[in-house]
Amino acid sequence: MIRQIEFSLPSYPYGFHLITSQVIAQIGQLPETGIIHLFIKHTSAGITINENADSTVLEDFQTFFADWIPENYSKFEHIYEGKDDMPAHIKSSVVGQSVTLPVSDGKLNLGTWQGIYLCEFRYTGGRRKIVATILS
Repeated sequence: MIRQIEFSLPSYPYGFHLITSQVIAQIGQLPETGIIHLFIKHTSAGITINENADSTVLEDFQTFFADWIPENYSKFEHIYEGKDDMPAHIKSSVVGQSVTLPVSDGKLNLGTWQGIYLCEFRYTGGRRKIVATILS
């Protein structure tokens, strides 16, 4: 059986934001076993799984991405939507737009220290849409 749900997250500021509880609240009851695929419908934000216990991990992600893919890079041509736009597209491509997780015993089978993150790479990205596809 396949079930699909589309939902919007609230607007978040630039950075990495733990959204595991919001995803769980939106997807409803999960099958006993299966797979859930999460896809973000945007080209300037990403979704990933990483450390959910220590907030310095998120700060380090933000610092690294800002250093690695800087704003105001003089060779960017796509600059019409602001200094954060082209870097956001590149960061989104690096992180990716989807994650797939196992479902076991009717819940997400994440590791002890894992959480689902919205990676917001725009200063004013707005509400982000997620498509959750659940296979059982």
